[in-house]
Amino acid sequence: MGSLDPQVHIFFFPFMAHGHMIPTVDMAKLFASRGLKTTIITTPLNAPFFSKTIQKTKDLGFDINIQTIKFPAAEAGLPDGCENTDAFIANDNAGEMTKKFFVATTLLQEPFEKLLQEYHPDCIVADMFFPWATDAAAKFGIPRLVFHGTSNFALTAGECVRLYEPHKKVSSDSEPFVVPNLPGDIKLTKKQLPDFVTENVENDFTKLVKASKEAEMRSFGVIVNSFYELEPAYADYYKNVLGRRAWNVGPVSLCNRDVEDKVGRGKEASIDQHECLKWLDSKKSNSVVYICFGSIANFTASQLKEIATGLEASGQQFVWVVRRNRKSEEDKEDWLPEGFEERMEGKGLIIRGWAPQVLILDHEAIGAFVTHCGWNSTLEGVTAGKPMVTWPVFAEQFYNEKLVTDVLKTGVGVGVKAWVRLHGDHVTSEAVEKAITQIMVGEEAEEMRSRAKKLGEMARKAVEEGGSSYSDFNALIEELRLHRP
Repeated sequence: MGSLDPQVHIFFFPFMAHGHMIPTVDMAKLFASRGLKTTIITTPLNAPFFSKTIQKTKDLGFDINIQTIKFPAAEAGLPDGCENTDAFIANDNAGEMTKKFFVATTLLQEPFEKLLQEYHPDCIVADMFFPWATDAAAKFGIPRLVFHGTSNFALTAGECVRLYEPHKKVSSDSEPFVVPNLPGDIKLTKKQLPDFVTENVENDFTKLVKASKEAEMRSFGVIVNSFYELEPAYADYYKNVLGRRAWNVGPVSLCNRDVEDKVGRGKEASIDQHECLKWLDSKKSNSVVYICFGSIANFTASQLKEIATGLEASGQQFVWVVRRNRKSEEDKEDWLPEGFEERMEGKGLIIRGWAPQVLILDHEAIGAFVTHCGWNSTLEGVTAGKPMVTWPVFAEQFYNEKLVTDVLKTGVGVGVKAWVRLHGDHVTSEAVEKAITQIMVGEEAEEMRSRAKKLGEMARKAVEEGGSSYSDFNALIEELRLHRP
């Protein structure tokens, strides 16, 4: 590695959804802070989300920039201003809009290639939902890395289900089967698998998934937001048995060191950070449950009422993040039991909208995390050393639940039985109360908390000099240098 080597330049191109953009910007900041030139590719309306987040990294003298390409909303039949999934995910017509949105993303190939021609970066890290990025990169002899934004465990479990189709050999949707060839005797049911796996029909989404798989096999490799010590059997299986070239460089959220960085992740927080920290500072350590279901799952009013009732019955203190799409300010909050907020005064904090999640999870007052098991949230929970109540909704979240409850043994399931897009499977207040009590009180809770704390320490060591993710990062950069023409 001669010091006269030109700087390695990497393009990061995330899918336009918060669950994809947040870890990608973390990754771009991480790579820039290690002396690389990084450029985030996005569309004009998403650019402000990135520019605010990267400003501090830029101010420290690191080479991180944004390039925009026009989002072809009109060409795909979408309304103006529809440049990320936030614009339509709670819409009554979300299914149709999602289809059009994916069509629009395929039209980004041509403007993206113009950028490649102009800048000729040394590598592209492109989201799995852009399968065409492999061909675009190949045109210019540039290596393309795939970013799935999930765990080695979910990647390997999903692949074993796809290859061996165990769900086709059971007599009912709720009969458990062991995922074939996957380490650890992991049991699932057909009901817990994504609909695009079980329905066996060809549609736009299944075609996209197939194209992504094929593009991945032809790509330079896969970059994973995880760390080896968290899931060694599955990281090894992914590389050695499934034959993927993969680099684990996470947890990437750890590039956010101070309060300002943690608050700046994602959208504008709906609560003042000082007010939030002041509330948490007034609580004893491990005495508060944090409840948040990510940026997409949108629970019904009746489900939110069950959560509120279960929370109150558990007697635990809580911070609860609720995303409700009110049609108007006059809409009454019919999702809360009568007098709930008055009774919970000082005991519970409800955040309506977006919360500074990493900041909250890292606080010592937080004793457990109730999560939808999206990978960003799951890994943030692991990194903060917190045990979890798992409440998967859709995507690969049932796989992540199994990692937490069956492999890491740092969580308990709330008892969700079925994969249901967006709104989730109904859970009773009794199940909520039981799971929260189990994760917060008693000997089993202490054991889970102790295991979770050790994992949090391992996560931090992995990204430090000499750690597994630090070394994987160095190996990847060295390989990209050698790959230069």
